[in-house]
Amino acid sequence: MRVRPDHPLRRFFAELVHKHLATTAGIHEAEVTTYISGVLIDFTLTDNLYRVRNARGKRLEAVADMLIESNPVLDGRSFFYEREVRKHIGDYTLFLTGLFPEYVHRIGKSGVRVDAFIDYMHAGKESYRVVASFDQFEFRDAAPVFHRMSERFELCVFGLNLMKQELEQNQRNWYNGVRQTLEM
Repeated sequence: MRVRPDHPLRRFFAELVHKHLATTAGIHEAEVTTYISGVLIDFTLTDNLYRVRNARGKRLEAVADMLIESNPVLDGRSFFYEREVRKHIGDYTLFLTGLFPEYVHRIGKSGVRVDAFIDYMHAGKESYRVVASFDQFEFRDAAPVFHRMSERFELCVFGLNLMKQELEQNQRNWYNGVRQTLEM
């Protein structure tokens, strides 16, 4: 499932990502900011957030399970499948560490889930590095973007953290404005 090309969320996320990644985090690369805003749009649909499934069709929510699924020596189906799952791991960890760091922190403290042993920042950065290593044939043009995403993973997370803060502040301002209007 996809979000329409003309949906207003596309422009909204593109502007916010550009503002916080380019202006504040110093990532002045259109391909990277466009890619990240595309990830945000893609993940507005829950099915896309949890698109990786194991061989039995069960959706995988834990990064550790996705890493096992991606490995062509273990459960992975092929090297092309490894690239696809690693790309998703990079996107998934970027999304969660950037917009929901409290969730990632809670997982790390849980000790119950297998992901308590996974460093999301390292897993995302490493996954984008693996995707970038697929630099031949049909993947040649995309490889440099993933290489830069791997190199600047922490800055991308920082930019998304700032974006989240702005969204939360806007939500508080809106709520306070409505509340003041109702109290008149």
